[in-house]
This record gives sequence, C-alpha cells and structure tokens, in this order.
Amino acid sequence: TVVPWNYPFADDMHKYDGLFLSNGPGDPTMCKETIEQLEKVVTCPDDQVKPIYGICMGNQLMGLAAGGKAEKLPFGNRGQNQPVLNHQTGECYITPQNHGYVINCDTLKPGW
Repeated sequence: TVVPWNYPFADDMHKYDGLFLSNGPGDPTMCKETIEQLEKVVTCPDDQVKPIYGICMGNQLMGLAAGGKAEKLPFGNRGQNQPVLNHQTGECYITPQNHGYVINCDTLKPGW
C-alpha cells in the first residue's frame, strides 16, 4: 500500500508487515512529520518491531529518527561504484548513489 508522506503510519503498525521508505529530492530535515512517525516506530516495544528499508532519503530519514543530524554535502555524492562500509561487519559494498545530504554518524543516539 502506498501512503502519502504525512500518513500516521506509526499508529497502524499492526496493519503492515514492514515499511519501505522511498527516495526523494531535497533536504530530509524538511520531512518533520515523517521523522516524528519514524521516531515512534524505531522506539516501539520489541514484540512490535517491523523491518524497515530505506532508499537514499528514506535511509536519511531513518538516521534523523535515530537522533542523527543531516549535513549538506558540498558537491553531493553522485555516481556509480561508490564504496559503502558496513561498520558492524567491516564489509564493503559497491553502490550507485545520487544524494546531496549525509547523516553525521557521530550525532546518532547511543546504540545506533
């Protein structure tokens, strides 16, 4: 089911199996309603946890919901074959990217 950007999805967690946050243009901090909903979802009780998948801005919205701060990149990150490091496993993935903002990992809440 596709819903609008300002849909109160945190109230309907019992109705879905997971969340898919698509990409979008612009500054992710402008999506205040969506971030507020995600804050509720990522802090829900363990027995209510749902999988969440975020692409580009969707991933940045997750970072903001986890307490991170968004920073505008001076030139953006655009192109093919961009390395991404998984800090938990040490694995590196090659990805295509096209975004102008980044979440500063040093600003995330403890545990993220």
